[in-house]
Amino acid sequence: MSDKYVIAISRQYGSGGHEVGRKLAAKLGIKFYDKELLGKIAKDSGMSENLVEFYDEMPTRSLLFSLAMDAYPMSFAEVPLNQKVYQAQVETIKKIAEEESCVIIGRCADSILSDSPNLVSVFIHADMDAKIARVVDREGLTKEKAKEKIIKTDKKRSSFYNFYSVDKKWGEANSHDLTVDSGKIGIDETVVLLYNYIKLRGLLK
Repeated sequence: MSDKYVIAISRQYGSGGHEVGRKLAAKLGIKFYDKELLGKIAKDSGMSENLVEFYDEMPTRSLLFSLAMDAYPMSFAEVPLNQKVYQAQVETIKKIAEEESCVIIGRCADSILSDSPNLVSVFIHADMDAKIARVVDREGLTKEKAKEKIIKTDKKRSSFYNFYSVDKKWGEANSHDLTVDSGKIGIDETVVLLYNYIKLRGLLK
């Protein structure tokens, strides 16, 4: 069995999932991928980074697309760009998992790597007030605009995840190894909790 492991973190907007992942990766001494992943996908696939970024975690019109694919199988040249970008993402994430231990934020990494025994799937969430406070502080938005952005972004992330993950649902407990409310215990404490869980799993050598 490979000694490489991947921590896949899904997160609600404003829950601090990015910061948790970055700090956890530093504590573990492993690579961290969030937006950094986009450049690697572009390089591996030969697509432009702007194109990859544009389609990053973009939901597919799932019902119409599925019906079309079932009725009229497409050649690769006919496949919509967002599907091509997702397939490139799958290949890059699998390649990364074979080569190194790392933390990956979002992008259905837990679903893509679901067959790996060394996968830790985490969902970071918080109540709306905590998320609004974080977004207001970080982005200088009003509370109303922050709430609007949180709802819109989480809807997008949920749609993307639920379409591509098939047998998993974004944020549901049985779709992840751990779900953690970062608003209740704080970012640094969430990092410690995840570190201890990874240690209990026997993944640290």
